Amino acid sequence: MASMHTTFVILLILSSFAMTAEGGLFGFIFGAVGGYAACQTACNVAWVSCYGAAGLVAGTVTAGAGVPAAALACNAAQGLCMGSCAVSFAVL
Repeated sequence: MASMHTTFVILLILSSFAMTAEGGLFGFIFGAVGGYAACQTACNVAWVSCYGAAGLVAGTVTAGAGVPAAALACNAAQGLCMGSCAVSFAVL
């Protein structure tokens, strides 16, 4: 469980760097052609890692009353990361 929290914190830190219109850290790292796609791929890799750290399998959890809190946290972090990619690459 501590590993999931570590992954979540890393996602939050990375996404906070990407919140500037100039591209932030993600814009610097993924500034080449296809940078937006690379940014989204990094978010997805982190999401799968977050699920794995929580003992879940990505793609097998459905919304409902019994959804694990860890899945909700991973999904929220992925949404923040994806949003940061969109802001960083002005894909709005």
